[in-house]
Amino acid sequence: MTTEVNAPVDRVWAVWSDLEAMPKWMRWIESVKTLDDPELTDWTLAAQGFRFHWKARITQRVEAQQLHWESVGGLPTKGAVRFYVEQPGRTAVKLTVTYELPGVLAPLMEPSILGGIVTKELQANLDRFRDLVERENASGG
Repeated sequence: MTTEVNAPVDRVWAVWSDLEAMPKWMRWIESVKTLDDPELTDWTLAAQGFRFHWKARITQRVEAQQLHWESVGGLPTKGAVRFYVEQPGRTAVKLTVTYELPGVLAPLMEPSILGGIVTKELQANLDRFRDLVERENASGG
C-alpha cells in the first residue's frame, strides 16, 4: 500500500516514528506503549468486538528512510514502512504488512475476505496518516 504526502520526508518520518501516537490515525489500534527497551512496543488492536495484544520489536530503523518490525509474542505480524522523497516537500510512504489470521477468527470468516478487509483498512489508515501530516504541516505543527 502506498500514499503520497505533501510534506518533507523529515516531517513524515517524525509523525510515523511516534509509535505511541498511532491510534490517532490507525482506527483499529487502541494503544501502543513503548517498553523499557525502546525498540520493543506493546500493541492492542480492537475491532468488531475482538481484542488482540502483541509485542513488536523494531528490527531495522534507518532515519527518514525505513522502519521494519516483527511481533515477538501475541498476534503474529511483521512489516515495513519505507519513505521516498518524490520531490522537495512531497514524500511517498509504502507500507508492507504480513500477519497470520488469529485462530479465533478462522471459523468466523474466510481468510480471503478478512484479507480484503484488512487491506482496505490499512490503506484507509495510510490515507488518515497522510491527512494528519498534511494538516499538521500546513499549520506549522
